[in-house]
Amino acid sequence: MDIMKHLDNALKEIDDEVQSILINMKLSLSDKDDLMLPLVQQKRIINQTKEDITYLIQNPPTKTGGCGMSKYRDD
Repeated sequence: MDIMKHLDNALKEIDDEVQSILINMKLSLSDKDDLMLPLVQQKRIINQTKEDITYLIQNPPTKTGGCGMSKYRDD
């Protein structure tokens, strides 16, 4: 599926950006933290989206039962 490729590419781009921040010696630790926090949040959202889409592909919604996503998620 194309959506999974896009999600995987987005995750790879985030990982690459985090690595570039980590190896940048000109940045202080607090600057690195400030730059990485939004990236980590984005990565968490993309991972959750990927898990949700995988669940929906494996368990397509029925007309009467809905998607059952509330039973799947822990949060």
